[in-house]
Amino acid sequence: MPLFGTRTLLALGVAALAAIAALLITGDVQACLAVLVCTTAAVLIAAGAGEAEPSPAAAPAAGHYGEPPLDEILEAVAEPLLVIGENHVAAANGAARELLGQHILGEDVRVAIRHPAAAERLMNPGEGAPGAPIHLVGLGTRDQRWEMRVRGLEDGRQIVHLVDRTGSYAAERMRVDFVANASHELRTPLASLLGYVETLLDDAGDDPDTRRRFLKIMNDEARRMQRLVDDLISLSRIEAEKYRAPDQSVDLARLIEEVRLELSGSARAADLVTHVADVAPVRGDRTQLSQLLHNVIGNAMKYGREGTPVTLVLAPEGDSMVRFAVSDEGEGIPPAHLPRLTERFYRVDSGRSRSLGGTGLGLAIVKHVVERHRGRLDIASTVGKGTTVTILLPAQRVS
Repeated sequence: MPLFGTRTLLALGVAALAAIAALLITGDVQACLAVLVCTTAAVLIAAGAGEAEPSPAAAPAAGHYGEPPLDEILEAVAEPLLVIGENHVAAANGAARELLGQHILGEDVRVAIRHPAAAERLMNPGEGAPGAPIHLVGLGTRDQRWEMRVRGLEDGRQIVHLVDRTGSYAAERMRVDFVANASHELRTPLASLLGYVETLLDDAGDDPDTRRRFLKIMNDEARRMQRLVDDLISLSRIEAEKYRAPDQSVDLARLIEEVRLELSGSARAADLVTHVADVAPVRGDRTQLSQLLHNVIGNAMKYGREGTPVTLVLAPEGDSMVRFAVSDEGEGIPPAHLPRLTERFYRVDSGRSRSLGGTGLGLAIVKHVVERHRGRLDIASTVGKGTTVTILLPAQRVS
């Protein structure tokens, strides 16, 4: 006897076709998977209930299997899955009980799921398209967002499939905020440029001193836009490569020396103090690591007090890591700001950051470079004393 009956296999084929149709219509892979899971569960449960029970003489031989029990079908699904019958929870898998409570079996569905939109849909099974997503905000915890899909069975029961969309919603929100912030950051210098151009086109352009002053401001704003665009492009490239492990052998001591020489023309070059030990090379992307060093060292030089040291330390960390740390003696950062420093466009002091030429993307780039190199980033700061940025990177294994 086969694992599933003919009816079940045909029903599974229908479930697969429904999922493919969802993918073609919506283009959403997650929606396709949700339809597949919910429809498959529904047809398996229906098949389990509807297949004729075999007589004792026709029982499966040893080593063969009949239809899987309902509990096994439900537990095979990682997401919360419930069976609703007569407006009560007839069955629920472990994920559903973990989300809604271990006590939900046998409860009224309105009490079990505790969400108005879910209760309205389940109490009125004839309303709404079968399998259409219902968005539940605040189910579980206030900030969680779930997607519920319902499938009806021939015997009147309903299959409820819940998918956690909190992460995807947060990612979408982050994307929207990023676009809004990037637009704002570009619009500000652009508006300034246009304003000065219009002024120069008027009578103010006839005065040489005024024209020179305006052109200098326009040059500064244009370079600010260029830095922002460059950082946006860098961040995009780093994110595009984040799942591809870097494969260059990078000598960090030599790279630090190169960056130090490139910064030698800056006003605070004399404040740089380096302590570089003999360390193993790291497996990395040389260009990205160079940008990381520029961003971290550049921040310390910008925000440290003039005349105080900016200390760079490169040393081994255990047997398998390399530690790079940069410390300044600046004003420091209040503890409330530390968790958000690597967010895109987040600034502790927006006015000061812009006046110093910051784009608001420097530490976001550092975070993504460290993540791509499978490293760790730590930022420690004491108000009034300064800040230390520490980066741990895996050392290259010597074969």
